[in-house]
Amino acid sequence: MGSSGLSRKGYKYKRILLKLSGEAVRGKDSIIDFDLLDAICKKLVAISAEGIETAVIFGAGNIWRGRSGGSMDRVTADRMGMLATVINCLAAKDAVIRAGGRAAVFTSTPMMPYAEYYSTDRASEALSRGDVVFFAGGSGCPFFSTDTAGILRAAEIGADVFLLAKNIDGIYDKDPGRYPDAKRFDRISYKEMAALGLRAIDLTASSFGSDFGPDAFAFRLGDPEDIERALRGECAGTVITFRE
Repeated sequence: MGSSGLSRKGYKYKRILLKLSGEAVRGKDSIIDFDLLDAICKKLVAISAEGIETAVIFGAGNIWRGRSGGSMDRVTADRMGMLATVINCLAAKDAVIRAGGRAAVFTSTPMMPYAEYYSTDRASEALSRGDVVFFAGGSGCPFFSTDTAGILRAAEIGADVFLLAKNIDGIYDKDPGRYPDAKRFDRISYKEMAALGLRAIDLTASSFGSDFGPDAFAFRLGDPEDIERALRGECAGTVITFRE
């Protein structure tokens, strides 16, 4: 996608893919904080109304992670995690529709009547007509994270940026929660992240990004307004590039 004809609000991108972790919408006493999810989805509807083609991929850490399966067969545990992302996406689709927007959920494996089976063409058509598009089920393959699924989908749909909404304001050289002298990168390449062993996204996603892109932007999601700030380049964060 090109960058011409952007919104009057000064957004930097035309087509985006936003990665939301399950933890980002976890409730204190429930798997989903519906007030927070509603607020996020209202912001997604507003962004879409401004002409930003908006796709979202969810994690499922609020419900289930494959690595939480203990002695379970890992393939089975990962499939449970993929199903959990469908729950998050269906809840988000409902929130978008209640906010007055249009939404579609695409799954990596056939799951009619719950959602549409993903294809690049169908997802791009939905984005072009103004739907907020949710990608559920990860990549459809065990052992691969939603980071990897997210950057894969971002490349497939021609997203201008892969937005990584996190609980810290970017990529650091070490854990800022443990080391007060940790330094945030303003800009770093996927290859540099992999070489330094930084796991803000997993190694497979970094390797894919270094070959195919797109650029990513990691930022802290403190409130839904941070999504709009990220689109305008007005919040702290780290740009992750696929070009050296």
